[in-house]
Amino acid sequence: MCHTCLVPGAAPPLSNHARAVPSHHVSRRVVLQTLVIGASALCIGQVAHAKPVKLPAPGPRDACPVCGMFVAPYPYWVATVLWRDGKAVHFDGAKDFFKYLQDLKKYEPGRAMTEIHAMGVTDYYATGRIDAAAAFYVIGSDVLGPMGHELVPHDSEAEAKEFMVDHSGKRVLRFREVTQAMLMGLDGGKF
Repeated sequence: MCHTCLVPGAAPPLSNHARAVPSHHVSRRVVLQTLVIGASALCIGQVAHAKPVKLPAPGPRDACPVCGMFVAPYPYWVATVLWRDGKAVHFDGAKDFFKYLQDLKKYEPGRAMTEIHAMGVTDYYATGRIDAAAAFYVIGSDVLGPMGHELVPHDSEAEAKEFMVDHSGKRVLRFREVTQAMLMGLDGGKF
C-alpha cells in the first residue's frame, strides 16, 4: 500500500513537510531503558536453556554402575557424574544416572550430592552433553535407549515439547521432579 492510501482506523499519512524533518531526539533514559530491557530478554532466554558441560568421555571399559553395560557404544545416551576428587562415573542413559543419584548409599557409600563437581546428560538433538540439573526430560516416548524406556534429555523446554509431540511423549520433567517411582515405572513401560 502506498503512503497516500488510508487503512481504515489508521492515522493519516504525514505531509511532505513532516516527512522531510526527521526527529532524532531520543532521551538518554529511553536508550538506557531499551538496553536494560534487551539485556533482560537475553538473560531470560539463557535461563531457559541447559548449558553445555565439559566432562570426560567414557573409555571402552567404562561400565554403568547401575546395569553393568559398557557405556562407550552408546554415545548419544551418555550421562556422567564428575566428583570433586576427579572420579568420573558414566551411565548408558539418564534413567540409570537418576537411579544412581537417588541411591548414593548403594552405589557410592560415604559420598554426598554436595561432593559432585558436575553432572551431564546427552541432549537428544544436539548430541552434546548439557547440565543435567538444568535439562528438560521427556518420559513415555516411542524413542528407546539402550535400556528401554528412557528419560530423553533436551536443553530447552521448547525442544522437549516438540520432541514430545513428534514422539508421543507423555510428560516433560525437570531434574527435581524425577522420582524413584517414575524410574521403576519406566522399567515396566508405565509412565
